[in-house]
Amino acid sequence: MKIIDAKVIVCSPGRNFVTLKIVTDEGVYGIGDATLNGREKSVVSYLQDYVVPALIGKDPHRIEDIWQFFYRGAYWRRGPVGMTALAAVDVALWDIKGKVAGLPLYQLLGGRSRDRIMTYTHANGRCMESTLDAVGKAIDEGYKAVRIQSGIPGMASTYGVAKDGHKYEPADADLPSESVWSTEKYLTFMPELFDAVRSKYGDDVHLLHDVHHRLTPIEAARLGKELEPFKLFWLEDCVPAENQESFRLIREHTTTPLAVGEVFNSIHDCRELIQNQYIDYIRSTIAHAGGITQVRRIADFASLFNVRTGFHGATDLSPVCMGAALHFDYWVPNFGIQEHMPHSLEMESVFTFDYTFEKGFFTPGEAPGHGVDIDEKLASKYPYKRAALPVNRLEDGTLWNW
Repeated sequence: MKIIDAKVIVCSPGRNFVTLKIVTDEGVYGIGDATLNGREKSVVSYLQDYVVPALIGKDPHRIEDIWQFFYRGAYWRRGPVGMTALAAVDVALWDIKGKVAGLPLYQLLGGRSRDRIMTYTHANGRCMESTLDAVGKAIDEGYKAVRIQSGIPGMASTYGVAKDGHKYEPADADLPSESVWSTEKYLTFMPELFDAVRSKYGDDVHLLHDVHHRLTPIEAARLGKELEPFKLFWLEDCVPAENQESFRLIREHTTTPLAVGEVFNSIHDCRELIQNQYIDYIRSTIAHAGGITQVRRIADFASLFNVRTGFHGATDLSPVCMGAALHFDYWVPNFGIQEHMPHSLEMESVFTFDYTFEKGFFTPGEAPGHGVDIDEKLASKYPYKRAALPVNRLEDGTLWNW
């Protein structure tokens, strides 16, 4: 079997997606998600100019060798653009292997380790009252875990909170919009918010929160300590993680579980975090961290240190990534939780998928491969539209982490 074609499909059914389709001489094809939110065209260029020409003629069954070819052979290793492109190749090859074998992807990985996959959803509101209502709605829908984000008194907007009447979509403008951030207002409000949630809904629901890289280590330590009475499932991305040692200070001051990793693209981004047990959940995504081949290495390494998975699963990843992630979740022994932001009907019209969702839990399907496909004809009706992620400034105008 040989690869005879590979094409990059760009579409925007409500938001931009990049999909790689690899075709073999036996008519079997596989697809992978190559979406990098706000930098989609960079991955398109990387794939079309460098990766696709080198794929032609290769044996698609040699997944590991092809992975090494595009990682070690590139010389310029790692980075979000290159690793997202490599992930798309890797997932498409696993899809092909599953189809040829006649087996769902999770069976190729070693079979399932659980019966269903717990997810968490997002509950957000412009104020405390509307946020509490959103939490209640999520619980009523059957979710056992809810990520809570809320507008902050005295701030015009903040991460994770949708505009009135719309679903939350951070890439909201052709060029980056600017937001204003106040750490002081945020740190004052968050304990009040989680106190109100626990008072209203009790202890039976798992609560999560995403800081989105906005604190210093000592500020994150303070927040984690003040949130301890409310027993969070995790506190996510509380500081930028370029300096992995930052998490040591946070860990020394709080027992609130810590999660990080959706922007990681290599095992080297999280090696110290895992081996020093500074975190409890690793959130690296299959689409941005080199595909199944490398994320499996990350998960296996994490299992040695009691760190569990918690895959990023926002709508900036296509159903292709979700399908692959769910098969991985089904298998991986140190599974923690899976993020779930439902795709719109418009998005789902372009993709077909075999996985199912019911009352807070996913189950991957039994179709060979990862079970997701794309309607290329329909996708062509949704042309690319540039959309940028925002930037943040402090109240004095200093550029800050978004």
